[in-house]
Amino acid sequence: MSAPLTRLAGYASVFGVPDAGGDVVERGAFARAIGSSVPLLWQHDANTPIGLVDRIAEDARGLRIIASVEDTRTGRDALALLAARALTGLSFGYRVRASRPTRGGRILTDFELIEVSLVTFPMQRLARVHAISPAARTGALSNQETSA
Repeated sequence: MSAPLTRLAGYASVFGVPDAGGDVVERGAFARAIGSSVPLLWQHDANTPIGLVDRIAEDARGLRIIASVEDTRTGRDALALLAARALTGLSFGYRVRASRPTRGGRILTDFELIEVSLVTFPMQRLARVHAISPAARTGALSNQETSA
């Protein structure tokens, strides 16, 4: 990969809100991933990495990520779609380590974070990119909102 084009920030998961499959992520489920980095993929395609999630943190709302998007054809296409607000979804790939069943799905309490993806349709409707900024700019990400 070449030099990063852009940095983005958002929530890959929101705690306490059921996803489309009925699963609910509990605060603390990502504890093992804090301080690590994982690939940023395009639509969960392991053959199409577009960058690196280099900041992973849990806050009161959910799993907050900051990632770099690399200067690749797919990375540029993804950024064009983000800029047009045609795509704002985030999603994550994982392996469940611990969960509890519920009537409509599971409460996920611990898992291994494998990757985060930019996606058209996130399973968790509130998992969205919230800010984008050119990578060359230092300091905080811009307040350019990319979600409704």
